[in-house]
Amino acid sequence: MNICIFASGTGTNFNSILKAKKRGKIKSEIPLLITNNSKCKAAEIAKRNNVNVEHISRKVYPDHSDRAYSNLFLSALKKNDIDLIVLAGYMKLIEVPVVRRYKNRIINIHPALLPSFGGQGMYGMNVHRAVIEAGVKVSGVSIHFVNEKYDEGKIIYQKCVPVSDDDEFSLQKKVLKLEHKSYVEVIKMMEEGKIKIG
Repeated sequence: MNICIFASGTGTNFNSILKAKKRGKIKSEIPLLITNNSKCKAAEIAKRNNVNVEHISRKVYPDHSDRAYSNLFLSALKKNDIDLIVLAGYMKLIEVPVVRRYKNRIINIHPALLPSFGGQGMYGMNVHRAVIEAGVKVSGVSIHFVNEKYDEGKIIYQKCVPVSDDDEFSLQKKVLKLEHKSYVEVIKMMEEGKIKIG
């Protein structure tokens, strides 16, 4: 497969996927990173690893119609012959024409057990804070196909971690460690046909 990563921030999941590729744990090529923030660490990681970077954001293309803006994504994906889109801390809702064109070929990782603690505004520390405040005993990661609404696509993988004497910071570290392993596992399962895409 050819994978495109969408990222906006530190790129730790992106980095763990690249490391898994170097170790031979996954076979897919990663020719492209799309970001809405060209100064993010994910973009630096891409450049260091010879991955093409496309900066597509409304700040760069303020005058584009919705259709023309969506076409920027679609043409970059087509040009790089992308089979699977992997969201790794991408802070924007994916354009509807992209979701439709790549139905069941876009995956996202969420730092909690969906359907709980998901939806708009539920990202990063907001999620872990909500988990701690709710007093639940278990959290974890969910990997799901992306549809037109935040965190509502079909869940394809979940893994748990106990919430013991954690605060949001220690819980974040636990969950992030799990994210790095889980994303690689899911990509590997997709390569092996254990999770159907498309």
